[in-house]
Amino acid sequence: MAISSYTVALVVLLFDLSYFGKAANNEGLGASFIFGDSLVDAGNNNYLPTLSKANISPNGIDFKASGGTPTGRYTNGRTIGDIVGEELGAPNYAVPFLAPNASGKAILYGVNYASGGGGIMNATGRIFVNRLGLDIQIDYFNITRKQFDQLLGPSKARDYMMKRSFFSITIGANDFLNNYLLPVLSIGARISESPSAFVDDMISHFRNQLTRLYQLDARKFIIGNVGPIGCIPYQKTINQLSEDECVDLPNKLALQYNARLKDLLTELNENLPGATFVLANVYDLVLELITNYKQHGFTTASKACCGNGGQFAGIIPCGPTSTMCADRSTHVFWDPYHPSEAANLIIAKQLLDGSTKYISPMNLRQLRDH
Repeated sequence: MAISSYTVALVVLLFDLSYFGKAANNEGLGASFIFGDSLVDAGNNNYLPTLSKANISPNGIDFKASGGTPTGRYTNGRTIGDIVGEELGAPNYAVPFLAPNASGKAILYGVNYASGGGGIMNATGRIFVNRLGLDIQIDYFNITRKQFDQLLGPSKARDYMMKRSFFSITIGANDFLNNYLLPVLSIGARISESPSAFVDDMISHFRNQLTRLYQLDARKFIIGNVGPIGCIPYQKTINQLSEDECVDLPNKLALQYNARLKDLLTELNENLPGATFVLANVYDLVLELITNYKQHGFTTASKACCGNGGQFAGIIPCGPTSTMCADRSTHVFWDPYHPSEAANLIIAKQLLDGSTKYISPMNLRQLRDH
C-alpha cells in the first residue's frame, strides 16, 4: 500500500513537472489573455451582481464544452476568443478571472478578464450596475502576472509573457452604445462633449491602458476596432429601419474612433520596443459579412435568432422566454447585440489567416510565430 501511494505521488509529481515544462517550453501559443466586453466574456459577469448576464438558457446551447448549458458567453456557442485560442493550439479555453478555478496551473494557458458592459471609459456600462471596465481588467491581470512569477519563476514568467503569450482586447462598442449614445446617462456628456472630444478621451485612456499592459511584459497585442454598431438588430429595431439599412450615427462614431485607433497603434508600434500591435479590422469584416450574408450561407443578417420585440427581434435580450430560430447557423446575429457562433467562425478565420485588409500588419498565425 505504502509503495503504491508513493508511486502515485511520484507519478503525480512527474506529471506536474512535465505539465509546467510543457507550458513554459513548448513552441506555439503559451497563454491567451483576453480583455474586453460581452463579445468575448466567457463568464466573468456570472460572478458579479449585474444586469448584464448570459448565464441563462438558451445562451450556450451549442457550446460543446458545457454540453449546451449556459456558461456566461453571450452567444450560442464559442466566442471569437475561444475559436482563435483553439486554432492556435491552446489546450483549454482561457479561464474567467472571477471563476473559483482561476488559480494555480489552470491559469498557465490563459485568463479571460472580459466583462459584458465593460468599456475603455470607467463610466461606460453604469446602466448595468456592475461590470469590469478595462482599468479594472488590467488591475486583475496585474494579480495574474504575480501568480506567473510564483508558478514559473520571474525569469521564465517574463519570457513566457513576452514571447509566447497573446493579449487580445475587444472593446469600445459599449463606450458608444452604453455611454455616449445612451440618453439617460449621457445627455450631460453629449451637450458638453462633441463626438471628437469623446473619441479623444477614449484614445487617451486606451493609450495609457495599453502602455500599462506593456509595462507588465505584454508584447503581442491584438486590438479589435469597433464594429458597425449601427447594424445590430437592436439599433435597426428601435430605429425602425428596413432590412438593408443601418443607423448612421453609431457607425459614424465607430469609424471616427477606428481611424484614431489605427493611428494610436502605429504610434505604439514605433514607441514601445519589442511590442507588436496588430489591428483587427472588425468593422470591415462584420460589414462585409452583413452585406454579403447570402454568399456566406446565412438567410438573415438583420434578425436576431434569439430575442423578442419589433421586426428584427431586437429589443429584449435572449432568455428563457425568447423566441429562438430553428437553425442557428443561418443567422449572423445570435441575439440583439452579438454574433452567432457561425458568424464568429468566419470572423475568427479571417483574423487567423486573412490578409492585411482585415488584420494588419500580420495575421494571428504569423503573430504567434513572430
